[in-house]
Amino acid sequence: MKKTGLYRGALLASILLAAIAFVAAPVYAQDTAAAPAAGSVWHYFGAAIGLGLIVIGAALGISKFTAAAAESIARQPAAASQISGAINLPLFLLEGVAIIAEVFVLLIVLLK
Repeated sequence: MKKTGLYRGALLASILLAAIAFVAAPVYAQDTAAAPAAGSVWHYFGAAIGLGLIVIGAALGISKFTAAAAESIARQPAAASQISGAINLPLFLLEGVAIIAEVFVLLIVLLK
């Protein structure tokens, strides 16, 4: 069986998850007086996941817009100014939405 990049990535991810599971076991063995309350840190984990998804989504959207613009300009170089002008507004809106979402997530974390 030939190992492809996807197979190697899945194997590495499963090994890392198994290592995290083994390392996390002693944490649950601590006494409750020294540990923080069970629900007090989950919002940080959720904020980290949310910020990651926001950044990934914005990066994918911006990359699709710029790839389409570059392909359009390559096909019709005479219309380069019109294409770049038409693509600027959606790019700015996408970046603005991502920044606003990041601010909301950070506010949720800071106000919790």
